Amino acid sequence: MNALGGKGLPFVFLISFSGEGNLVIPMEESAGQGFCLAMPGMVNHDLPGMVHKDLLGPVDHDLSGMMSGPVQFRKSPVEKGRYREAFNHVKEQILYGNSFLLNLTFPTRVETNMTLREVFARSRAPFRLYLEDELVVFSPERFVRVDGRSISSNPMKGTMDAGIAGAHEKLLSDPKEDAEHNTIVDLIRNDLSIIASGIRVKRFKYVEKVRTHRGDLLQMSSEITGILPEDYQGRLGQLFFSLLPAGSISGAPKSKTVEIIRQAEGYDRGYYTGVFGYWDGRSLDSAVAIRYMERDAEGLLFKSGGGITFLSDCEKEYEEMLNKVYVPIY
Repeated sequence: MNALGGKGLPFVFLISFSGEGNLVIPMEESAGQGFCLAMPGMVNHDLPGMVHKDLLGPVDHDLSGMMSGPVQFRKSPVEKGRYREAFNHVKEQILYGNSFLLNLTFPTRVETNMTLREVFARSRAPFRLYLEDELVVFSPERFVRVDGRSISSNPMKGTMDAGIAGAHEKLLSDPKEDAEHNTIVDLIRNDLSIIASGIRVKRFKYVEKVRTHRGDLLQMSSEITGILPEDYQGRLGQLFFSLLPAGSISGAPKSKTVEIIRQAEGYDRGYYTGVFGYWDGRSLDSAVAIRYMERDAEGLLFKSGGGITFLSDCEKEYEEMLNKVYVPIY
């Protein structure tokens, strides 16, 4: 990333949660290597049946040869007892003061009548990635965006079923969601201050609707901005990796929280909750790899989770984790 950024050469990237298993591919070679990206203002491939014109609008491309009927989606989640065991460990660590906010996740075995490629083609999400025959991501959450020297981040914390009466007001006023969101905004402010100056919260606690095949969800976000140093391009990778892992899918304080995550979850997140995106020679855009499905030897896994604070309730957190197992196809 340093080398290509310093030369102004476009590339795409996918970075794992651990930061150890990563892909950085020159833009012109990426689609040929099965790395397909669809983000606002940038598509790196020309696969048939893919929706490029309006990532959030109605289907207006030919999807012939693909499944076009109702989505079939069956979940086999982790048992509540196993989740409760991990949740109790996390809550104990929070009460000890070792973490203030921790993102607890688990894989859910899923069965669907769609291939990963079809999910990529039909999903309505602003940030989409398809790694051929391996994984698909349809993320609603931007990580950081760089335009010239301006950098911004949009952490997303706080989820509620939009069908609940007064959901918008309840999401904004819920003490647990408020504590979770305030913590992550503070963490991202601190993270950005490591590499940029003039840090400020430009928008605070705005709510957006996310459509799914089962109904709508409300998600709460904020926007934090800053200014990068003049010579940042030649240190692009160094600066980018100093922000990882993303605060919204790890927690605070970050180092100790990641240690607790590994103890509690007991599985390898892999690329899930990593980051992906592109650099076009002047601008960079990236997203958090959430809303994520991957293929393993037994079939398909959907990885999901949510933020845990001292106010969290185990039953509600388990349900939130399952509510995030969806495809945004409608």
